[in-house]
Amino acid sequence: MDAFGSSDEESVELRKLLSEMHADPDNYEIWEKLVRTVETLEGGINRNSSSQAISAVRDVYDRFLMKFPLFFGYWKKYADLEFSIAGTEAAEMVYERGVASIINSADLWTNYCSFKTETSHDPDIIRELFERGAAAVGLDFLSHIFWDKYIEFEERMEQPDRIFALLSRIIHIPMHQYARYFEKYRQLAQSRPVQTLVPPQTFTKLQMDVENEGLGYKAGRSAQEVEIELRRRSDAEHLKIFQSTQAETTKRWTYESEIKRPYFHVTDLEEGQLENWRKYLDFEEGLGDYARTQFLYERCLVVLAVHEEFWLRYARWMFAQQGKEEEVRNIYQRAACTFVPIALPNIRLQYAFFEEMTGRVDVAKDIHEAILVQLPSHIETIISLANLTRRHGTVEDAVAVFAAQLDSPAGSAENARAVFQNHQAHYTESEAFWKGYLQMEIAQPTTPESEKEQYDRIRAVADSILHKSKLAESTIQSLIGIYMAYLLEKGGKDAAKEYLNLDREINGPASVRKLPQTKASATSKAAAGINGQQPPVLQAAK
Repeated sequence: MDAFGSSDEESVELRKLLSEMHADPDNYEIWEKLVRTVETLEGGINRNSSSQAISAVRDVYDRFLMKFPLFFGYWKKYADLEFSIAGTEAAEMVYERGVASIINSADLWTNYCSFKTETSHDPDIIRELFERGAAAVGLDFLSHIFWDKYIEFEERMEQPDRIFALLSRIIHIPMHQYARYFEKYRQLAQSRPVQTLVPPQTFTKLQMDVENEGLGYKAGRSAQEVEIELRRRSDAEHLKIFQSTQAETTKRWTYESEIKRPYFHVTDLEEGQLENWRKYLDFEEGLGDYARTQFLYERCLVVLAVHEEFWLRYARWMFAQQGKEEEVRNIYQRAACTFVPIALPNIRLQYAFFEEMTGRVDVAKDIHEAILVQLPSHIETIISLANLTRRHGTVEDAVAVFAAQLDSPAGSAENARAVFQNHQAHYTESEAFWKGYLQMEIAQPTTPESEKEQYDRIRAVADSILHKSKLAESTIQSLIGIYMAYLLEKGGKDAAKEYLNLDREINGPASVRKLPQTKASATSKAAAGINGQQPPVLQAAK
């Protein structure tokens, strides 16, 4: 046994994976193997495992879920492990961390509430947790798994009043299985006191209508006849709710039926999926319901957590709401500190502008400087920091920023280059990424001896923009235009020839143009309506 509490063979494999993880911390497959390996130490981790093995599995899970906090399935696995190691309280602490990290996961809330019902004997505490879950995921289109668990709990408690109250809430929510809940609601309504079937004000109005139409007690009707009439009219009110919920569900089904992956994963989504989310957000924003729109943004940003575009959109939408400064700050912080890679610094610059607007100039400067730690030669950030310094100081202060950055230690360009090279496969559709990459290489100082090497690097970026990116044609033309300007300003004796060839290939008429067709220029598939399709089934994430 060694410090990890494992056999020599296990130790070798674990150390190998740890080394690979440190060398390539963004590689999900290595992390996945690492988690599987520590779970099986000593034949499987439990309360009888060595303290070293338990520490190892906790350390790996903590680091893994800090890196990938949106994998809801791993939070449940970690909670199950803690339950087997240290019991109920330890498992609950993991669940609490999990729902704080991915608050709108219906699966995780369902698992947490299910765990609570099995380990607690206090119905009020269990209900409190269910209500927290309802506030977090109750509006989800696929929240039936959560509501089913809540109803099941109240059935076990033999609380028909609470069950009916729950169903009274659920039947207003556009969701996947809305009709099933409505049928259950109508069945229960048959055995409920008539005065509890609709809100008090509505019931009073129904009573008045019955009397005014000569169908009440004043017309000599029996109590039973009046009740039958009131039940009939209450049922008609319920049908109005059903029709409204059905209509709202159908509207959303157009978009829901196109969502192929409703959970986070490290693999990219195709453009059609991104466009569906854009249209879905447009639809929900157009209805003007703050709670539903915010929930859809949160749900969208589980699936598209690394996409800067959607974080920026969310922050801009929230900024347009009244009195939501802290909410905007929270959006920027989550994007900048956890989800959006540093290779896409625009969200961080927007965050800095926001903090400057709120009077926190020092925070805005700190954000700029944090970007430059990782991207020392990022020209846009350097210029932005200098301008920020000028706005709240003097021109001399701005000049000092430029001087400090120009005198930064040699080798910083290598760090920036490594970031761009390691991430280019993941951001083929990001104009900001490719523009930043190209401008970073062009901005590097040269000597006569290094001019050829710099030209080769810049040319390689231009080639990648032409042949590896999936940008719109107009964007490619704009970016290659930057490279063409570089050729004329700093190119060698063959620069004019290369310039003219590129000009023909990207700006010439269709008969001579050689610009590759991109996703943006291809015809996108129209979003399908429901047309009798079965609703999408929520897949389990690892």
